[in-house]
Amino acid sequence: MNRLFNMDNKFFVFMGRVADLILLNILCILCCIPIVTAGASITALYYVTLKMARDEESYIIRSFFSSFKQNFKQATIINVILLLTGAVLFIDLRIAKGGSGMLYKGLFTLFIAFAIIYALILLYIYPILAKFFNSIKNTFVNSFLMSIRHLPQTGLMLVISASPILLLWLFAYVSFAQVTSILIMLFVLMGFSTLAYWKSKIFVKIFDNYIPADEEAPKNEPDQA
Repeated sequence: MNRLFNMDNKFFVFMGRVADLILLNILCILCCIPIVTAGASITALYYVTLKMARDEESYIIRSFFSSFKQNFKQATIINVILLLTGAVLFIDLRIAKGGSGMLYKGLFTLFIAFAIIYALILLYIYPILAKFFNSIKNTFVNSFLMSIRHLPQTGLMLVISASPILLLWLFAYVSFAQVTSILIMLFVLMGFSTLAYWKSKIFVKIFDNYIPADEEAPKNEPDQA
């Protein structure tokens, strides 16, 4: 009976993790609402989940807002750059897809290549910003270089990122409307933080390659990957 109510019991540990992820997810969504603060919010999300992946986290709210404040300027600039770049890519793809002839087909292929590069950078840039001190330029460069250098892990994290869409499509395809509704509710409740947490388990192994063995600072400073 004592073992059942022991706070180190796996059930309580699991439920504690779920509660942390729900809280973190709510914080991230609320801080993303102004849109311009989304970069800082996502960076703070990864700052906490990277600690969670190492079992280092203590106070979720305090850690989140500490990172949010510390990285706000760089994260906001990066967010604006990514938003503008994403909008331009989307428009270019629509125009190229709507055209006919070899020129438009070539442009469409080129823009698809740019979109892939964009997705790779987007996957890595906020976790890198959460973990390392660096200039905005080097953060972009390192995001792309790390994504290529660790391609198998990159592929796995892309699958993790796309898993909610794949699951929703699967259950919608087989007409499980009730299951689809439950999945949507769960994603709104803890989806962003859960995905970030599972990707952080991979990121910590990648980042260990760029951190000196005796480095204990909360942020490190690689030059370029």
